[in-house]
Amino acid sequence: MKSRLVYLVLAVLGLGGLGWFAYTSQKNPGSFGFELKGSAPAADGSAAPGKGGGDGAKPGPDGKPASGGPAGGPAGGPAAAGGQGGPGGRPSGPVGVEVAKVIKTPVIDEAVASGTLRANETVTLRSEVAGRVVRLGFTDGARVSKGTILVALDASLSAAEAEQARAELSLSKANFDRTAELAQRNFVSASAKDQAAANLKVQEAKLKLAEAKLAKSDIRAPFNGVMGLRNLSPGDFVKDGADLAIIEDISTMKVDVRLPERYFGRVKPGMAIMLTLDSMPGKTFTAKLTAVDAQIDANGRSLLARGQLANPDGALRTGMFARARLVLRENPDALVIPEEALIPQGAEVFVYRVDAGKATRTAVKPGSRTDGKVEILSGLAEGDQVVTAGQLRLQRDGQEVRVIDPTRRPGGGPPGAKGGGPAGAGTSGAPAGAPAGGSGPAPGASPGGPDRGSSAGSPGATAPAAAAAPGANAAASVAPASSAASVAPAAPAAPAAPAK
Repeated sequence: MKSRLVYLVLAVLGLGGLGWFAYTSQKNPGSFGFELKGSAPAADGSAAPGKGGGDGAKPGPDGKPASGGPAGGPAGGPAAAGGQGGPGGRPSGPVGVEVAKVIKTPVIDEAVASGTLRANETVTLRSEVAGRVVRLGFTDGARVSKGTILVALDASLSAAEAEQARAELSLSKANFDRTAELAQRNFVSASAKDQAAANLKVQEAKLKLAEAKLAKSDIRAPFNGVMGLRNLSPGDFVKDGADLAIIEDISTMKVDVRLPERYFGRVKPGMAIMLTLDSMPGKTFTAKLTAVDAQIDANGRSLLARGQLANPDGALRTGMFARARLVLRENPDALVIPEEALIPQGAEVFVYRVDAGKATRTAVKPGSRTDGKVEILSGLAEGDQVVTAGQLRLQRDGQEVRVIDPTRRPGGGPPGAKGGGPAGAGTSGAPAGAPAGGSGPAPGASPGGPDRGSSAGSPGATAPAAAAAPGANAAASVAPASSAASVAPAAPAAPAAPAK
């Protein structure tokens, strides 16, 4: 019974000792003169002390420390942490962003639309009476003056009716004069005189009617203009109301522009309209807005505006397509930033303004936009810097930022650097300037040429550091230049050859 109690106490003490030994070894590796291979790296991402060089103090056969100790110590220490910016490998410090300055430049707020040119006056000539065409007073496309006879119809019947009306009028006038003289002598009644006067007025009206019919046989130009193409020839019989030709006054042109409904309150008579024509590339015409239609088209929800421009040389014609730009507002000192700097959120718009190395969220009021730029009406001043790229990495207001030049090569450092550090740092884990891959002697090793040993310098012995592969995994050996002692104890050096 006593022996069982003794065994139980010894077992409890043994388990407690093993637990204490494991806890101490995990918390302070190397405290017992050796290190467990499964020990975890330190929390700051750097290699555990002594990892790169094994036990780091293991003596060689002659009592001197092996070359793997000095070379492995620095390599597995602070240099092994190159490229790590914080816990978990996440970058720390200022966030890299691209910025642009707020500049002052003239801005023109304009509405762009398509338009159609029209002549100032356009008339389609039609005949009011039927008749045969006897003469044409124009040629196709000719300029004519107001009152010029353009089409003459056969007027023989109308002329005869006019002559008959004149004869009847002359007889009625003579009868009226005779009746009036007899009435003064009381030879006729007053009713006879009134009847003669009425007959005279009827004949005068008949004469005017005949002369009007005769005048309608000649179709005259209503204004100065340019004739279109005729649709008849001499000898054709035309009915009343038939189209004969078109005449236009092109000394002044009109342009009809359809604008979106939202511009209704901003479009006013007197505004300038800039016109460019596909048929005349390189030329710009300026028209003046004269009127706005009283109605808005219910089908397209568009507003019809009409402008007017001079056409002294007659280069513009009806029906030409025009690209119109209606200048709504001009601001010669507008503040402008790139569009990509805007961050819309609900009904508000924000930008990140960089000041003293910190990005501050600032509310702005945007204005007109053109060619990738946006006008800022309030919220910024000239010369302010705003973030144009990297807004998604800004997690809070007032976060520290680092301005990146987009013209430079990504990565920052010179070729061969990794993580932006010095060349070679973070790749091999050795201090800057250490030979990569262990091709040279480790720091602290005794010089003596390539055929000298690492510990005693005996001839024929090669350095254990040369056994490390240049591409060895950093998890197994932090410093490629360290000796094989980081994995296994150093082999004893060969005995010295007797002196000759």
